[in-house]
Amino acid sequence: MSSQANKDGTVGKALEILDDVAAFGRPVRFNDLLAQSKHPKATLYRLMQTLTNQGMLDYNPDHQTYAPGVRLVRLAHSAWQQSSLAPIAKPAIDRLSQELGQTIHLAQLDNGQVLYVDKRDANRPIEMFSQAGKVGPGYCTGVGKAMLAYLDEDTQAKALAQQAFYPFTENTITESAKLEEELAEIRKSGVSFDCEEHEPNIICVAVPILAQSNRVLGGLSITSSTNRTSIDEMKNYAPQMKIAAKEIATASENWQFPNH
Repeated sequence: MSSQANKDGTVGKALEILDDVAAFGRPVRFNDLLAQSKHPKATLYRLMQTLTNQGMLDYNPDHQTYAPGVRLVRLAHSAWQQSSLAPIAKPAIDRLSQELGQTIHLAQLDNGQVLYVDKRDANRPIEMFSQAGKVGPGYCTGVGKAMLAYLDEDTQAKALAQQAFYPFTENTITESAKLEEELAEIRKSGVSFDCEEHEPNIICVAVPILAQSNRVLGGLSITSSTNRTSIDEMKNYAPQMKIAAKEIATASENWQFPNH
């Protein structure tokens, strides 16, 4: 159980359980959740019963499993429409996809991590981790670093403290100090890269989406494979990406987005 969940009482604990159920990616039995939960059995059961009664979880009596409930789906859809960049960014991303024919990701920051909110596949799709709705690391993805680089000093420090620095590949940055050095360079150029840092053979170029106040709204990336291209060649996409990011930011000025 996180310390923040403890501070936020019953609501924090309930939300943590929803996160745990969703993380399984499939219907899950109570004992599976109990095995990884720090809640006492009675507390976990009580909270899950409440979440089920409220429609936030769905219980299948035939299989004795829990899954995200319909009410949660409704809330998620509403959040996607009201708080996600995806609907606003669609015209710009569609145009960029048609122009470049490459895999494009739209992302926002979620507690220092990357939340992918939209994606356009390349003319020849590449199998990779990132999909709309998935959460990825901030410290070793191009789009994550693009957003982290433009956070204000205090927010950035908090976000860096939330990074796992797990070595996914031999190219992964695993030290906060080295990441801070790279973020400073990204802030100067306005462009970041993923050089096989999260997945072998997967490379990308990314730019931030910034409000007029320089607040981070999200990030835009183009992803490919070392089997098809190189980082040097992908740098050529940056000017078009910056134009698209500016278009998305302008369209977003009248919308209210959650703070990071």
